Amino acid sequence: MSEIRIVRDYPHAPEKVWRALTDPELIPRWTVTGAGAHAVGFAPVVGTRFQFRARPKPGWNGIVDCVVLEVQEPRLLRYSWIGGDGEGDTTEVVYRIDPREGGTRFTYEHTGFTGVGGALMARLLGRIRRRMLTTGLPAVLGSLESLDEEGRAH
Repeated sequence: MSEIRIVRDYPHAPEKVWRALTDPELIPRWTVTGAGAHAVGFAPVVGTRFQFRARPKPGWNGIVDCVVLEVQEPRLLRYSWIGGDGEGDTTEVVYRIDPREGGTRFTYEHTGFTGVGGALMARLLGRIRRRMLTTGLPAVLGSLESLDEEGRAH
């Protein structure tokens, strides 16, 4: 079985990292360095069905169907992931957010890929996710200057 595991440290509070990762208005800003997906219908609430929608590419309709499986705000988000064609593995994505001195350690895991096709998909998605978490997410975090009690930038 193949998997993706990426660990990044950010000089931002866990609440700010959580917001950047889970605010549907912010998600496309950091995914733009990948496929530029929009989270349609997303809410960090167990049982929520949502889609990531991006521009279609040859062999992919641009849609990923997901269901929120677990939420422990602002520490953990876990959701299922299956390509919009409904074929292939149903995999799982986990975001772990841990406070560290001077910021946050973020761990991204995407597991459940099987077979040769799964290994190729994990390799492809891994490259895209590394770029999003190394370039896209830090840019969004840097743009969030301060947060009020409701988690909105001002």
